[in-house]
Amino acid sequence: MEKPAWRLRTSSYVVDTPFMRLRKDEVELPDGTVISDYFVRESNGFVVIFALTTAGRVLLGREYRYGCDAIGLELPAGNIAAGEEPLACALRELREETGYRAGSIEPIGSWYAEPVRSSSRAYAYLVRDAVEEGEQILDATEHIEVTQVELPELRAMLADGRIHSLASIAVAYRALDALAARP
Repeated sequence: MEKPAWRLRTSSYVVDTPFMRLRKDEVELPDGTVISDYFVRESNGFVVIFALTTAGRVLLGREYRYGCDAIGLELPAGNIAAGEEPLACALRELREETGYRAGSIEPIGSWYAEPVRSSSRAYAYLVRDAVEEGEQILDATEHIEVTQVELPELRAMLADGRIHSLASIAVAYRALDALAARP
């Protein structure tokens, strides 16, 4: 397929904060249709980490999420800071959110999180032999209770909806495939 020729007519930022950068574009489609309020969320992307401890247990965080006003179980994750490489972010977020450090780490995929309305790219990492290093180092908005589960329990949680974050679900299945291919 050839990329359609959407033409940017105007662009401005309606939100520009450390938590969100939202751009409002006016675009003209190839057939001449003008969309005057096409919103795009800009982002440096984020990482999601599937971490196995030396005992072979998966690290999860139970965390309150304001956007959906719910507490959920998720894999450790976080936003990439300006100028930060995804791998460095993954190592930092694992340490900050769980208090663990990676024995080894490997990338297992990346993809656009919401390509219709966002430039955000998700980077997935598989950590093996994570070891506890100290206390969590949480941001003001983070309240994370770390838990560990065996792989069969994780599979059950994915199947029955106890893990309801799409990014965590996608990365967990990708990691399970990687573990099956390279135990």
